[in-house]
Amino acid sequence: MASAPEWKNPVIRWVDRRLPIFTFMHHEYVDYPMPKNCTYLWAFGAISMIILMIMIATGIFLAMHYVAHTDHAFNSVERIMRDVNYGWLLRYVHANGASMFFIAVYIHTFRGLYYGSYKEPRELLWMIGVAILLVMILTAFTGYVLPWGQMSFWAATVITSLFSAFPVVGDPIVTWLWGGFSVDQPTLNRFFALHYLLPFVILGLSVLHVAALHVPGVGSNNPKGIAIQGPQDSVPFHPYATIKDLYAFAVFLIIFAAFVFYAPNYLGHPDNYVPADPLVTPPHIVPEWYFLPFYAILRAIPDKLGGVLVMFASIAVLFVIPWLDTSKVRSCTYRPIYKWFFWLFVANTMLLGYVGAKPAEGIWVLLAQLGTAWYFIHFLVVMPVVGKLEKPSPLPTSISEPVLHGGGPLPSGAAAGPMEKA
Repeated sequence: MASAPEWKNPVIRWVDRRLPIFTFMHHEYVDYPMPKNCTYLWAFGAISMIILMIMIATGIFLAMHYVAHTDHAFNSVERIMRDVNYGWLLRYVHANGASMFFIAVYIHTFRGLYYGSYKEPRELLWMIGVAILLVMILTAFTGYVLPWGQMSFWAATVITSLFSAFPVVGDPIVTWLWGGFSVDQPTLNRFFALHYLLPFVILGLSVLHVAALHVPGVGSNNPKGIAIQGPQDSVPFHPYATIKDLYAFAVFLIIFAAFVFYAPNYLGHPDNYVPADPLVTPPHIVPEWYFLPFYAILRAIPDKLGGVLVMFASIAVLFVIPWLDTSKVRSCTYRPIYKWFFWLFVANTMLLGYVGAKPAEGIWVLLAQLGTAWYFIHFLVVMPVVGKLEKPSPLPTSISEPVLHGGGPLPSGAAAGPMEKA
């Protein structure tokens, strides 16, 4: 590890001598070696963290004006929009920020899948990331209920009722979630409390995610999927990665702002601008767009319990991906067969998202079933079988070789591990 920097500021020097937080930050976010060939796809981890901070900040201010009561929740949201200074901005940034958060995390996840960022020694790093996705889903669902519009109420009713499919324990779980025998005031109280709490759980998991990444010997993956062989293969995190991340976030922020200021309700549902009415069921109940692939998987199984189990399994299988992929090569760049299966999986996931927004009837049911079948075939069959049979392309000897057309052989005394060999 590099020696501790000499701080010129006397206050920083005084604090750091007693609590070396500044030295820690310097080592982790200045000296930290980044592979020199990381692309802008590696910026989506930082983008996700910044958006999380935005979501927590706007959520705290919105909670100051929101009233978690079935008689006042809908009107309190409208009051925020009309009467609170810049309340409309807070609400639109928070609502669209959820979509931006999922976009960034989904890109981050698919990048990890393509470049094999889940492989040894990054298994725990990947599993923490999947845990973050799971808590994000819970957070977004509880937040979707808070405006107490028609879609909020009925989505809460439908999704929470799914737990009743479990024998013996199902009905008590539903009663506990509802706080009674129907979706009502106790339900709203529970969801508001959980929605306020869970973002801080995400923050804690994110800290663990970064800590697991910065463990010596783990570090950041790269498009070539090979380890850093020496100083010629890496650059300091600052200014190279920080500037790249900030530029990527600036571009992402333009897209974010376009939705906030020009199409704030494009990603929402118009029925949620109608107050919740337990006596009027919407003709087509759909969750937010980022839930749609899982919603399609749920509806693909005609049996209620089977649908719930398969939907949970679609997330659970992500935890064991490091052990399902049998290939010794990380990056799909050097996997001529599997890379096409990967893009087929991406197309299938998008198809499931599209089908999830359609009524559960006719051709859409068949497409959901085919998409669900391929989702699990990809992980349980394609990954282990193709990994065994595929002959990968030769890997470069170092990161510098393909980047700078140099690098040459491995440094003296360095040996390529199983992931660095073709």
